[in-house]
Amino acid sequence: MTTNISSARGRPRRFNPEEAVVTAQRLFHERGYDAVSVADLTKALGINPPSFYAAFGSKAGLYARILDRYAETGAIPLTRIFSAGRPLAESLAEVLVEAARHYAADPGATGCMVLEGTRSNDPEAREAACGYHVAAQDLIREHIAARYPQEADRLADFVSTTIAGLSASARHGQSLERLLATARLAGLAIAQALPLDTAHDSKR
Repeated sequence: MTTNISSARGRPRRFNPEEAVVTAQRLFHERGYDAVSVADLTKALGINPPSFYAAFGSKAGLYARILDRYAETGAIPLTRIFSAGRPLAESLAEVLVEAARHYAADPGATGCMVLEGTRSNDPEAREAACGYHVAAQDLIREHIAARYPQEADRLADFVSTTIAGLSASARHGQSLERLLATARLAGLAIAQALPLDTAHDSKR
C-alpha cells in the first residue's frame, strides 16, 4: 500500500508503509519499545498521527509488523542451521555463534529485539514478542528431543539462557570477540553434555 501525504511545503509525497517499517525497526532496536513514542515515530517517518494510525492502527500494531520482518531478516536462522544434517552439538554451537554475530552486527542496534520486547511495559507488544521467543525456544527443544528426548528440557534451557546472556551482554557493549568466546565455550559445554551422536555417525 502506498498513499499520498502532504509534505511541509504542500507538495504530495509518497508514503510507503514497508519502508516505514524498516525505519521504525531501527528506532525500536536502538532504543527499545518503551523508549520510542508515537511522536518519535511520526517524526522519523515524516507523517502526522492520523496517517500513522491509519497505516498501522497503533504503536503495537506497527511493532507486530516489525517483529514479522525481524523474524525473516534479522533473527538467528534456526531452520537453516538445524536442516544442515550435522551432529546436534554442532548445530547448537552454531546457533550460539550466530546469536553472537547477529547481536553485535550493528553497533547502534545491538542485542535481540525480540528478547528486549519481552520486557516491554505494553502488554500487547510484550505478548507479540513473547510469541516469537516461545516459538524459537520450542523449535530448539523439538530438535533436541528428536535425538535426545531425555536431554531436551535442560539443554534447551541452557541454550536459551546463553542466548539471553549474549543479547544482554551485546546491549551492554561487549565486543564481538568476547561474545564469540562465550558462545564457543558454551558450545564445548554442549558437546560434553551430549553422548556420541550415533544416529548421525552411522550415516556417514
